[in-house]
Amino acid sequence: MTSHGEWFSCELNQNDALRTILEGTATATGRDFFDVLVKSLSASLQTRYAWVTEYISGLRRLKTLAFCMDGQLQPLFEIDIQDTPCQKIIDHSQFVHYPDNIRDLFPRSSKLKELEAVSYMGVPLNNLEGAVLGHLAVIDCQPMPKAPRNLALFKIFAARAAAELRRIRAEQDLKEREIELRSLVDSAMDGIVVLDESFHIVRMNPAARSVFGLSTEAGLGDSLWSYLTPESRDKLRRLTQRMDSYPEDKRFLWIPNGLLALGPGRHRFKAEATLSRYEMRGRPYLTLILRNVNDRIEAERRISHLQQERDYLRETIRSQDDIVGQSDALKQVLQSSDKVADTDATVLIQGETGTGKELIARYLHQRSRRSEGAFIKLNCAALQPNLVESELFGHEAGAFTGATQKRKGRFELADGGTLFLDEVSEIPLELQAKLLRVLQEGQFERVGGTQTLSCDVRVVAATNRRLNEAVQNGQLRPDLFYRLNVYPIRVPPLRERREDIPVLVNYFLPRIAQRIGKANLTAPAAAMDALLDYNWPGNVRELKNVLERAVITSPGPELRLSEFLGSDALHRTSDEETAEFDTLAAMERRYIIRVLEATGWRLSGPGGAAAVLDLNPSTLRYRIKKLRIRKPWDKTIGKERTSVSASQGQVDVQNVARRY
Repeated sequence: MTSHGEWFSCELNQNDALRTILEGTATATGRDFFDVLVKSLSASLQTRYAWVTEYISGLRRLKTLAFCMDGQLQPLFEIDIQDTPCQKIIDHSQFVHYPDNIRDLFPRSSKLKELEAVSYMGVPLNNLEGAVLGHLAVIDCQPMPKAPRNLALFKIFAARAAAELRRIRAEQDLKEREIELRSLVDSAMDGIVVLDESFHIVRMNPAARSVFGLSTEAGLGDSLWSYLTPESRDKLRRLTQRMDSYPEDKRFLWIPNGLLALGPGRHRFKAEATLSRYEMRGRPYLTLILRNVNDRIEAERRISHLQQERDYLRETIRSQDDIVGQSDALKQVLQSSDKVADTDATVLIQGETGTGKELIARYLHQRSRRSEGAFIKLNCAALQPNLVESELFGHEAGAFTGATQKRKGRFELADGGTLFLDEVSEIPLELQAKLLRVLQEGQFERVGGTQTLSCDVRVVAATNRRLNEAVQNGQLRPDLFYRLNVYPIRVPPLRERREDIPVLVNYFLPRIAQRIGKANLTAPAAAMDALLDYNWPGNVRELKNVLERAVITSPGPELRLSEFLGSDALHRTSDEETAEFDTLAAMERRYIIRVLEATGWRLSGPGGAAAVLDLNPSTLRYRIKKLRIRKPWDKTIGKERTSVSASQGQVDVQNVARRY
């Protein structure tokens, strides 16, 4: 039988260990996720203890999220980090390993004595900004010698734990935002009363106090029955009992013929009302909304605004992605974006499809003073021409067939925030004057409405077309073009920043492989060569899709791309690029490439390209640089071969970058 010390020096079966954690945590979240994680970690490393914690920075304490001893989950606890091996992890955000004599090194730690600890290994769990959220650690009652494979596996478990902890924090932030949005109800003109299960008042907004003639803070804890007539009390009881039988997502109703309430001086008044039921932390609550006839329409508008804004916030969180790359071209785009982000200037983002124009728009919004407002987007090319006006400006009830109720447009939803108009060149010509008016004056009317509305919106537009050509063809108003083109930003295609391809592969491949269940998949040098040589007409979006298809279909541990990037597609020369250029520069570029190929890419000397073109060699070098002509890479140079591991996410970016 293999001893404990011998086990640490032998090779781990990482495939089985990774399969264990992927299968065990694929459907688990939160507490269940961490329970499975620590049990899998303890079993994989054969340690007696494993635990994952959350750091409470204000108290300098660690709160366990899951704690495993001898393969069994144990009660949770909190500890101070002072004079413990955890302190170095938290304060310096670094991995620590104490192979032996841990209690002698930290004699003041009562927890180590309680666990009879001998060895310790721990790693911090960080957020995307590098701040420590908690830590993952294993402890054993025997020595734990250094083993590189064990360390690699341990860090994989830590990456999974950090990702789940970040997800939980994001959920908490979303819940806090929803609570903040609901607090805006206090400014509604309708009276809103929150009741507990015994019909006692737990919350009232100022409008409700005004309806009942109460002073500030009065009424809390009172029974609602003291503000209703006996007939209305019985009516409300019956409706509440009926609502208990409704599905959870439909526990709301309009109270027919309203309620008779008692206002200032105990005078009766009739109130239109709605009743809804929900649960918070396992307790049922009722919300009673008392509507003044004259104020009802405005209150409905306000509540609808909050609900739609919440939905857009959720969509924004789901669709957020990272801007990945380290090329000079991408850095220049981000630097240009930083200069204009904190202004209200209209920005026009130009670039081919799949280059990440929406990511740049979100980058602008997040760094602007409007970042607390909503980020609303509209893909103008995805709508029928007759629907674009309604989507942009909203419509009144009955404005057209199917308009059964009033609906707010994107400009209203984006008030105080940013509106992203993707494929702006697809807006119908007859609507462009109305869009121009909003951009210049901030005013518009809903479809079918006569009231002029105002909005404070920062517009960011994007297109993959040349708008100056659209102006010449009569498809875009010149004045709208100049109004959109206040601050243009060009997002370069992927073929102009090829040094970012290894970085993007390093970013996408581990995530795709992990999601599909092939976390040990690697991209060999031949696959990386193909990815670097391909022209990428679909840019980053195409790269991501190609990687996903390859991960799904690759039968072995290495990524195969032959089915997607065949030899007929690898060196697409001028067909796609000439579709983009019809200038003298494009013709000059193609001619210089032909001469360089004919001379074996020799620039100077007898028979060189400079002599054939009758140019000074330095002039030719300048033209090559300006026209972005690159010599095809020699795949026989073994020093620059690169591989990407989906399990470890390591790539030799520097060697790849030197080619360009």
